[in-house]
Amino acid sequence: MKKLYSTTMVNTGGRSGKVAAPDGSLSLNIAPPGGNADTTNPEQLFAAGYSSCFNSALELVMQREKVQGDSTVTAIVSLYEREAFDFIIGVELQGHIEGVSKEQTQELLEKAHMVCPYSKATRGNIEVTLKAV
Repeated sequence: MKKLYSTTMVNTGGRSGKVAAPDGSLSLNIAPPGGNADTTNPEQLFAAGYSSCFNSALELVMQREKVQGDSTVTAIVSLYEREAFDFIIGVELQGHIEGVSKEQTQELLEKAHMVCPYSKATRGNIEVTLKAV
């Protein structure tokens, strides 16, 4: 296996702290969901990464299938507590391709789900639903 990229982020203080790249390229204040405007939370960071990665996979599938149109992917990440101290996340990925039917978009989303590294990493671990919008 050929490594294409590697990155590092360091957190101090957990959900009430800070996360930063050692090279100084990114530094964010972290707070639990519902924090103030100058903070983010792990669920938002996961949603940002997953939506970006999935949209790249979708664009790759569209290119392979010769489908034209601008695509957008929205990742809705939810945090659940099944019981005390037993937390899980779930994801809904909403995809839209300009000028493409919902039916064809759904098919392309399903194909992108097989390509996306985030989808591969979460498969069988968390519930991920795909929805053409």
